[in-house]
Formats: sequence, C-alpha cells, structure tokens
Amino acid sequence: MKRTLFCLLFLAFLSLSGKAREEKVIYERYCEAVKEKATFPTGDLMVETARFFLGTPYVAGTLEEEPESLIINLHGLDCMTLVENTVALAWSVRQRPGYEGYASVLKNMRYRDSGNVTLDYTDRLHYTTDWMYENEKRGYLKDVTKEIGGQPLKLDLSFMSTHPDSYKQLKGNPERIAIIAAKEKEINARPHYYIPQDEINAHAGQIKNGDIVCFVTTVKGLDISHVGIICREGDKLTFIHASTTKKRVIVNEEPLQEYVQGIKRNCGIMIVRPQF
Repeated sequence: MKRTLFCLLFLAFLSLSGKAREEKVIYERYCEAVKEKATFPTGDLMVETARFFLGTPYVAGTLEEEPESLIINLHGLDCMTLVENTVALAWSVRQRPGYEGYASVLKNMRYRDSGNVTLDYTDRLHYTTDWMYENEKRGYLKDVTKEIGGQPLKLDLSFMSTHPDSYKQLKGNPERIAIIAAKEKEINARPHYYIPQDEINAHAGQIKNGDIVCFVTTVKGLDISHVGIICREGDKLTFIHASTTKKRVIVNEEPLQEYVQGIKRNCGIMIVRPQF
C-alpha cells in the first residue's frame, strides 16, 4: 500500500515537473523571438509579446487550483492571463531577465500581498479595476482613461460576495466571503472613469499600441467583462485577445468601437498603459 502511494506521489511530482519544464520551454522561445525587439518602445514590445501567443488555445479557469499558488500557464490562456503574462514577460525582458524574474513579476502583479509565503484566494486581484489600481501603485501600469477624455463611472461591485456558490473557493466559506465583500466596498469608493462606446473613435488618436483595453460591463455587480492588448492594423484600431468565440488568441477583425457596440452588455472601455 505504501509503495503504491509513493509511486502515485512520485508520478504526480514528475507530472508537475513536466508542466514546469513546458512553461520554461515556451518562455525561452519567447525570449528568442523578442531578443532583437527588447529595445522597442514599450507599446511595440507589448504588441510583439501579445503576437507571440497568436493561435494559443483559449482555456478558462487555469488559476482555479487548490491550495492557492502561483500558476504559470503559457500554453492555454484566457483574456486576463494573456494580458497578465504579456505585461510580465515584456517587463521581465527589460527589467528582470530570466524565468525566475518573470515569475516574480507575474506573482507581484496577480496578488495583493505577493510577498506572503502562503497565498490565499482572497489575496488574488479578482476584479480588474482592483488589478489596475494595485499595479498602478507598483509602477507597472497607469490608468489613462480620464486623461484621454474618460467620464466618471460609478461602480457597485458585489458579484463575488453575492454569488459565492459560483466560486468553489468561496462556497461554504463565510470568512473569505466577508473579506471579498469588504474589498468590493473599498473598490467601489475609489474614483473610476470610462470612455462610452459611441465615443471610442473620437479618442482613438490618444489610444496607443500596447495599451490594455478593458471592456466595461453592465452586468450587475461586475466591472470588466473582457480585456485585450491594443494594436493597429493599418488605419484600423483593434486589439489582440484570447477570444471565447474563436477559442484562441487572435487579432480581432472588427475595429474596437464596432466590437464594443456589438456586445449588448458592454457600455464602454477603460485604457491602461504599461509603464516600463
């Protein structure tokens, strides 16, 4: 019995080690792909990094493992992990080279108290506006929505705390729910701005390559429904994203404003600019 258990644990260890090796191989391929581009302007480096992932499968829920730990997955991405990894990879190429440096930046961007040895689900920056706020404080990003013409936006975040059964880490855990609810109130009290969907083209000249576009939703209790990396295809302002419909990372065919107007539960965008 003990020998069987040992073999199972050993096989699990080999599997995890294999996963780690796979991510390192992708990281090394990325470094090789951008080694002549590391000195590009920040926005262009962001776009080149996002383009590296074109065709990568869309995979949701890759972070939802227990116990909570830093998950690195470069072979299957959702919209947020694409954006997070794009920023962390581009930042590490400039500021903290090496796989460990990249992993450190990713952890610092994803968690509120990233220095903790043991991470908790409530440490993760679940709401995108909170992710923006914390990473602006750390010098990675800047919310430029207001300065390029954004209008005030009132948020009333409550979705996670009022739908705990939708999150396995919250279900049946009142202590965590209380922490999330308190954080929602804190986020709601901050000032927020957005560019209404019909005004995006009017401000297009101030939106830059490599900016992060965040799609503001009208779903009750939520802030952002989707994110991507701004890029220009000729005269067309569009974005790179992990598409739920195409099931892979793509350059969106529709112009940005047209895309936003076509989604019933979107009302506009926020724009966040990497600060390398």
